[in-house]
Amino acid sequence: MAGRIEDYALIGDMQTAALVSRDGAVDWLCLPRFDSPAVFAGLLGTDEHGFWRIGPAEAVVTELPAPAATTPAAVGRVRIATPGDLRVPPPTAAAPALPADRRRYRGDSLILEQEWDTQGGTVRVIDFMPPRPLAGRDAVPQVIRIVEGVAGAVRMRSALRMRFSYGRIVPWVHRVEQADGGHRTVAMAGPDSVWLDGEAETYGRDLTTYADFTVRAGDRIAFALTWQASHLEPPDVPDAEAMLDATADFWHDWADQCTYQGPYREAVVRSLITLKGLTYAPTGGIVAAPTTSLPEDIGGERNWDYRYTWLRDAAITLSSLLRTGYREEAKAWREWLLRAVAGDPENLQIMYGIAGERELNETSLEWLPGYEGSQPVRVGNGAAGQLQLDVYGEVVEALHLAHMTGLVRNDHAHHLQLRLIEYLEDHWQNPDEGIWEVRGPRRHFVHSKVMAWVAVDRTIKLLEQTPDDAPADGHLERWRELRDTIHRDVCEKGYDPERNTFTQYYGGQELDASLLLIPQVGFLPPDDKRVIGTIEAIQRELSTEDGFVLRYPTHDETGNNVDGLSGHEGAFLACSFWLADDLAMIGRVQEARELFDRLLSLRNDLGLLAEEWDPRLKRQVGNFPQAFSHVPLIDTALRLTACGAAYLSAQPDGPAADRIEQATV
Repeated sequence: MAGRIEDYALIGDMQTAALVSRDGAVDWLCLPRFDSPAVFAGLLGTDEHGFWRIGPAEAVVTELPAPAATTPAAVGRVRIATPGDLRVPPPTAAAPALPADRRRYRGDSLILEQEWDTQGGTVRVIDFMPPRPLAGRDAVPQVIRIVEGVAGAVRMRSALRMRFSYGRIVPWVHRVEQADGGHRTVAMAGPDSVWLDGEAETYGRDLTTYADFTVRAGDRIAFALTWQASHLEPPDVPDAEAMLDATADFWHDWADQCTYQGPYREAVVRSLITLKGLTYAPTGGIVAAPTTSLPEDIGGERNWDYRYTWLRDAAITLSSLLRTGYREEAKAWREWLLRAVAGDPENLQIMYGIAGERELNETSLEWLPGYEGSQPVRVGNGAAGQLQLDVYGEVVEALHLAHMTGLVRNDHAHHLQLRLIEYLEDHWQNPDEGIWEVRGPRRHFVHSKVMAWVAVDRTIKLLEQTPDDAPADGHLERWRELRDTIHRDVCEKGYDPERNTFTQYYGGQELDASLLLIPQVGFLPPDDKRVIGTIEAIQRELSTEDGFVLRYPTHDETGNNVDGLSGHEGAFLACSFWLADDLAMIGRVQEARELFDRLLSLRNDLGLLAEEWDPRLKRQVGNFPQAFSHVPLIDTALRLTACGAAYLSAQPDGPAADRIEQATV
């Protein structure tokens, strides 16, 4: 059974990623890309759908038939299990998996270390995926796991059950003998092969590959799982220790480039590393999350595939990267954008595949029961065909920020920006599906109109700074008039004067947390009474008892769903960070910091966040880890730091007292 969402850790190589549970199980891994079919899909089903668990095997000891004797491996480094050994049952049978007593990332990296204390001693398992840029253009994905004896002697078991195509296909698993007398284990099915190399002897039972061994203090036993296209030559056996050192150096060198030195540096750097881990290095595309169908409503249908690049998510990620010193990543995303949009900005999609693919057809995997029974399990995303006008604003804002921060000019990017505005001139008055991809009727969403205004405003500012780039025939003056028209339209049709708040859509009564972005994008100043009224209305009507923020009401006054979906959803973490931003902007800095501290406390012990927080179950829900949660965390940390040291030094008690008195960005 899969663990709680927050029980998982992320490891990745910037082309795909794995989720590792506290019990040492890799329950999710897609190979060779983020959006490829999963080899381990136990996260969305059971152990029958694939996993790889390495952990202590001391809970229950019983006599079982031993496998046939084979050639020992790693003689002198580890005691290999022999036919006379006592063995524990498979972890899927009588012996339950044991959660680690401790876990952490090794410094500023994606190298996971988990430790178990047992009756026999203490053992550490080190899990990582070497970044493929380290190995060159033709590198293949690898999961490397090193079992290290810390104290005493601990009996261990590796249990590997590979199931290709999201748990549906049992591969052909066999041994390939080597010239040195050893062997490798390979699983093949169709175009895929996965190779297991290890320093402990393996045996097969019940369509699962096991290794039983004992580690003593100082022992280090390595296993590696490597994907390779099945028609190619076998991949090289990796040097686990060398790759560990290289991986540690890569991540530490990358993290050292962060320019933020404020009081929230630990949280900011961990979020940046997570965002880097969600980047598809060959193209610069950034996935929203490495998972599909982790539910927003446990047991419900609000389950979506997030292994694609949303323009909105990627654009705000670019903003955070630029503001913390990562210009190369920002440049790579801009190049991805230009390739994805190509010469057809009129047909801009809200999301693309990680290499710029447009066809993301949505289907359901009926053989998977779903995370804690949450069905359907979806792959692909039907929202790719939606109209979301706010995306134009996010993209133009990102391109504008790239220009303002000195990113080398790209003439194609400049031309694209002008084409996007020409499209908006003719279409900003159309209804759309809005930022939240509701599967209900199109409406005139206020946030969409505000972001259309942002797109026009930023383009005008760019052309005013570079007048030689302005198109002829009065475009600039016409766009100034368009900016004023959109602004006036929103203030007249999207504002409820009786309640002193903006609304979700024209003529509606409902609120929407995306309205919190109105002062952040400069549509209105923070001290405008309409802004303050909207913030306070959202606090009253969309906040949970914990003070976190829902995106919008999912039910109307009669109890009917308003977004075309059944069930409820949790507090949306991005929106909660936006509220903290707004509170700081209107001068309620202490309240903003307290909310931010509560949000930070929702992270798991490794600093990771899913998309939402379920206030009833007190647990994270939604796809994990979620870029759209970590980006606003960074932004809010930067804003609160910029509020100055005066507040910090004025707080003798509480979380702020432990922070440095002077903070700089």
